[in-house]
Amino acid sequence: MSGEIYLARSKSIAARMLGDEMMVMSSRDSTLFSLNPVASIIWNAADGLTSLNEIVTTRICPAFDVEVNDALRDAETFARELAEHGILLLSEAPIERSGHSPQERK
Repeated sequence: MSGEIYLARSKSIAARMLGDEMMVMSSRDSTLFSLNPVASIIWNAADGLTSLNEIVTTRICPAFDVEVNDALRDAETFARELAEHGILLLSEAPIERSGHSPQERK
């Protein structure tokens, strides 16, 4: 993806932390995801204001032995998959608390 990507958790999901993994279910299609520790870090950091690049460089790479470019590519793939199920919201601009970025409302 060119440029920054911001992500926020959808309000129409069910989620629960079990050990070091997050279980997330989409209310749209009842798809259940078991997020590993890396994906759980991304999920927990998805506040709409923090870019995926920042999450990867400040939280993923220091905690795991992974190159930034590899981690960012994998994180983008993960984020897009969850967005397809309505679990994450993605935007090229920070996402306001209402759940919509300024660009998404245009």
